[in-house]
Amino acid sequence: METIFHKIIKKEISAKILFEDDDVIAFEDIEAVAPVHYLVVPKTDLESLGSATSNDVEILGKVMLACKRVAEIKGLIETGFRVVLNSGEGAGQSVFQLHAHVIGGREFKWPPG
Repeated sequence: METIFHKIIKKEISAKILFEDDDVIAFEDIEAVAPVHYLVVPKTDLESLGSATSNDVEILGKVMLACKRVAEIKGLIETGFRVVLNSGEGAGQSVFQLHAHVIGGREFKWPPG
């Protein structure tokens, strides 16, 4: 199923892209919950973390390293940042293409709500 993220990857919908390579794309979230809020999306068809298999190990690692790169570019390594992966509707996933939220620029509490 094609999602809005597929359309962003194909440049059919514009987004504020921070970076991309052959495997992932990182762009600003239009519904930001913090001063810094980017989404990291793999360019493969993977619905959620819950649907991942051992065949997805490489792309999952690339997503995590891309999250770190977002934090580096946005100056969050020293101050801290949070990476969130919602898996399934009950966890708040609204776009069914795996994506990681990289958020920072303010203090976060635990547990998150």
